[in-house]
Amino acid sequence: MAVQKNKVTRSRRNMRRAHDSLTKATISTDSETGERHRRHHMSPDGFYKGRQIVQGKDD
Repeated sequence: MAVQKNKVTRSRRNMRRAHDSLTKATISTDSETGERHRRHHMSPDGFYKGRQIVQGKDD
């Protein structure tokens, strides 16, 4: 089992965790419908890259 030899200071610990924060999802607008959706995901009405992939819930 690994046991540290010296105490890791708060500063060092926080430097290591500096890149662990979450980022917001990137939002795109569909060229055909103008619907907003996450990148590389289809829009809620079933469009992806301007083409209808599946029928929407209200269709």
